[in-house]
Amino acid sequence: MNFILHLGLGSFHRAHQAVYVHALRQQGDTGWAIAGGNLRPDMADTIAALQAQDGRYTLETVTPQGERNYTVIESIQRVIPYQDDLAPLIAMGADLATRIISFTVTEAGYYLDAQNQLDWPTFADLRADLAAVKAGQAGHTIYGGLVSILRARRAAGAGAVTLMNCDNLRHNGDRSRGGLLQFIEALGDAPLKEWVEQNTTSPNAMVDRITPRPTPDVAERVKAATGWDDKAALMGESFIQWVIEDDFIAGRPAWETVGVEMVQSVQAHEEAKIRLLNATHSCIAWAGTLAGYQYIHEGTHDAAIRQMAYDYVTDDAIPVLQPCPINLEQYRDVVLDRFGNPAIADTNQRVAMDAFSKIPGMIAPTIRDRLARNASFDSVAMLPALFLAYLQRWHAGQIPYAYQDQAMDPAVAHAICDAADPVAAYAADTTLWGEMASHPQLLDALRKAYARVLAFVAERTGA
Repeated sequence: MNFILHLGLGSFHRAHQAVYVHALRQQGDTGWAIAGGNLRPDMADTIAALQAQDGRYTLETVTPQGERNYTVIESIQRVIPYQDDLAPLIAMGADLATRIISFTVTEAGYYLDAQNQLDWPTFADLRADLAAVKAGQAGHTIYGGLVSILRARRAAGAGAVTLMNCDNLRHNGDRSRGGLLQFIEALGDAPLKEWVEQNTTSPNAMVDRITPRPTPDVAERVKAATGWDDKAALMGESFIQWVIEDDFIAGRPAWETVGVEMVQSVQAHEEAKIRLLNATHSCIAWAGTLAGYQYIHEGTHDAAIRQMAYDYVTDDAIPVLQPCPINLEQYRDVVLDRFGNPAIADTNQRVAMDAFSKIPGMIAPTIRDRLARNASFDSVAMLPALFLAYLQRWHAGQIPYAYQDQAMDPAVAHAICDAADPVAAYAADTTLWGEMASHPQLLDALRKAYARVLAFVAERTGA
């Protein structure tokens, strides 16, 4: 049997990639299975539950009409327990049967700046990981972890392997590969770098399925529907999509037989997803939090918030993506319908996180494209303006949940909010804006958008 070793055994992987491998196995193609584990000691309860259940768990899916279905997923054949030295994970990665190493670590986990360079000065954990790997210890970032695995694989003579990124990172295969090679260069391990260049590929991919963090009521519904007290149950929307460039160096499952789109270039799908879905998702989460909502569907059904999202896509995003093989107007409408599904109960807290990587990755490109065309970008400017208002609430301790952002330096964020001119300080931040920082048109558009956001907040809260 061939294995995919997956790093990051979280909800999204179990509701997405694992589902496609399960579908293959259900139709009789049992030549591939998944082994999964984590690079960090998180999700201990879920990992323990999966171990106790031999990797089996129930996925609840919900349509926009509220229809629920239950499937026991059985594609994760090996659950790898966490050890600080990552020995079991490394052994699996060095096994000849492992042909693909896949990973989900979220956008901020790649530590890349606007020029796709590893941002060593900003990220202490990246520097610490490099030092640990140099000292012969296992790495716990995606790069340190992969180096630990690939060194062992090379030493074992286990042959070529595909590195498959399953995150919402633009050009995710190319960029994570670039980060990995930079990490290896910083290590000074020239033989490993040459081996990786010759014995791995990194296909770009676009992944899509809304998968909220599981809540206790998911397990309760699963037990009521199936009779199984499943400790690793999770839920997601019924919609699912995966588009992958067909660039696998050591073989792959016949994913095209279960609905995966195998393509030469994923770029059009990737841009549509990142700009029309991911950026819109963040817009609704930030605006919804400011309006006092807890869930994404509540903001989506708020006429003013929905209009902000609709105008951003229609006025500024779609024009810069044309010509496109995808019907973008239809895609926009499907996205808003999906976000409005109350049965998903996706929280603003989950979607609002990591803005300091989402703004440069998902929102700034549309502003950059509009600037290049000398076109206005008032509609897209509302998105970062919403986050500035959100950041001011965070600064004042008024966000009703813990905000998580791996790419944000809290001291820098507080300084923006404390500045005599917060909008100018925000527009000057190079982490967010790269070479556009302090651009006069960016600053002007943000000032106008921020005034509109403050008026929106005042109308909702009386503040």
